[in-house]
Amino acid sequence: MQETLEQLIRYALDHQMIDPEETDYCANKLIALFGEPVFHHQEVQDAGLPEIMDRLLDEAVRRGLIQDTVTERDLLDAKIMDIVMPRPGEVNRRFTELYAKDPQAATDWFYNLSIRSNYIHKDRTDKNIKFERPTPYGPMQITINLSKPEKDPREIAAARTQKSTGYPACLLCKENVGFAGHASHPARQNLRIIPLNLGGDKYYMQYSPYIYYNEHCIIFNEQHVPMRVDHGTFEHLADFTDLFEHYALGSNTDIPIVGGSILTHDHYQGGRHHFPIEDATVRHHTEIDGISVDLLNWPLTTLRLRTSHREALIALADRILADWIAWEDPENDIIRETGGERHNAITPILRKKDGVYELDLVLRNNRTTEEYPMGIFHPHAEHHHVKKENIGLIEVMGLAILPARLKDEMKLIENVLAGNMAVEDDERLAKHARWIGQLQEQWTGTTDMDDFLQQALTDKFVCVLEDAGVYKMDEKGLQGALRFLEQVKHDND
Repeated sequence: MQETLEQLIRYALDHQMIDPEETDYCANKLIALFGEPVFHHQEVQDAGLPEIMDRLLDEAVRRGLIQDTVTERDLLDAKIMDIVMPRPGEVNRRFTELYAKDPQAATDWFYNLSIRSNYIHKDRTDKNIKFERPTPYGPMQITINLSKPEKDPREIAAARTQKSTGYPACLLCKENVGFAGHASHPARQNLRIIPLNLGGDKYYMQYSPYIYYNEHCIIFNEQHVPMRVDHGTFEHLADFTDLFEHYALGSNTDIPIVGGSILTHDHYQGGRHHFPIEDATVRHHTEIDGISVDLLNWPLTTLRLRTSHREALIALADRILADWIAWEDPENDIIRETGGERHNAITPILRKKDGVYELDLVLRNNRTTEEYPMGIFHPHAEHHHVKKENIGLIEVMGLAILPARLKDEMKLIENVLAGNMAVEDDERLAKHARWIGQLQEQWTGTTDMDDFLQQALTDKFVCVLEDAGVYKMDEKGLQGALRFLEQVKHDND
């Protein structure tokens, strides 16, 4: 125990997480946590953080300090790391100092701190399965998300009996900083956030603990207020990309089905990652108010605005948003509202390249029918065996986040194609039966099995994105999208 605690302190010193004068303070906090009467400084071999934490958490289980569950280990993990990392005020000061010299250096430091403090469990996120395969729209990126550990029945039962206090109100509230957590709310003692002024409103920046892409950051409102996409949204996006030109920023829509999983707290997602949508080709080009407007060759109906004039960009984005909210095209199943419930919304994404703003506006509609009870422009039932969840911002941009179950299920499908088992041999294959039949017709045995199945999964993701597109990739869809563009132009006349 003494050796491992010394290794942890050495780790924190080596990564400039604590000052050398703070070693006794940190050592005393750690021995109090583990019930050790004294601390002996000693020479030790360096060790990686996962190894150090595994030993400490195993010892905590042996001493009866925690149960051996993912939840209790994670709660103690965050508590330990909070002892050997800078306090929130010091993080803000350091970030501000670095930003004054180089904004990218500031985000590099903050991102690395989030990893080194185990807020981002990189040992888990590195386990995600990732690959890229070609499609008619260009390469798509696929991730099978394995980073969230499965909970055992004890943890699920404990979460159900946990009395809700409503504090913090949600996982995005600023009150999470330093929160100890419990069975139904993760520990956030090692969370640090950076205040930002966007459009005169106070927001905070943090990194996602389950990063889905490089430097996946979350920008959240100081107040626990619902998601909204309006004029303020475009101001916020522009301010952020002015502050951090090496980052892009986007927002989910502000209505269900075509939005993200958290609509109750206003937030954005960004980072430094090259998404497939950036390389989309142009289906139709025009200019409005001197601004380049491209209808992209992309499965979801997307307008790309490019200009170096910020205010003109925001004014046109405002008009497109207002026109789309009011737009109806029954021939293409687009109805703007039902019984006062709005159906049209926009997913915006902004980048800044060499002083030029590049704003993607993705047109969305969440109407449901008896035939499509989960949404007309939502993954259709024949694809639910692979993807049933909402198509949110990240997937709109061409990065699939697929469920962990697919890792094992794709191995089973491989065995079926290889003739080693039948669909009936495992109940998990029942939902894939129709797809497996199609794959058996396509599989010739002459290509690599892994490549074949990865391409098949990518093709399925493309089908899901096409389901979510309001104007389809055919002549009828093109003419419908062009009619909408004409409406936007007409509003300026």
